[in-house]
Amino acid sequence: MKSFGGKVLFLDRADINTDEVIPARFLTEISKEALKPHMLEDLQLEGFDPGDPKNLESKVIVTRANFGCGSSREHAPWVFEINDINVVIAPSFARIFRQNMFNCGMLAIELPESDISRLFTYKSSGADIAIDFDNNSLRISSGNEGSSFNYLIAEFDKALVRAGGWVEFADAKY
Repeated sequence: MKSFGGKVLFLDRADINTDEVIPARFLTEISKEALKPHMLEDLQLEGFDPGDPKNLESKVIVTRANFGCGSSREHAPWVFEINDINVVIAPSFARIFRQNMFNCGMLAIELPESDISRLFTYKSSGADIAIDFDNNSLRISSGNEGSSFNYLIAEFDKALVRAGGWVEFADAKY
């Protein structure tokens, strides 16, 4: 199973679509590695620079509602995976993006809008998030301050993540 948690990249906007996660012009690439430098390249968000080296240190994304909307494509989770981002936390996800995350052995954690707003209070402080996968909880911290949150995840989706994704799950079960 992948490790989950680490430095947080805050994307303070709803409706970030898959074309902003990985632009369509790169969908002809035949390896995940080729996608790596293009993560969030076309994202228009005030104060966000896709070339900022701090983005490459991030392991977790915290964002707003309806993340991953737009075209359905596995390339969107793949570009996160190849950049070592294995957790996206939002109030809601586009259905196909959410399932593609689990199918790739990654976490798509849904929290209420009020909890997301609390997470965003840590935006300016270089926050880290630790995931307790077995207990469905996470803790955000910065310095001596922190907050804990519980989340729900379907047992099947948890099994996909534990296996490392759909292919690995199917290989072990069938």
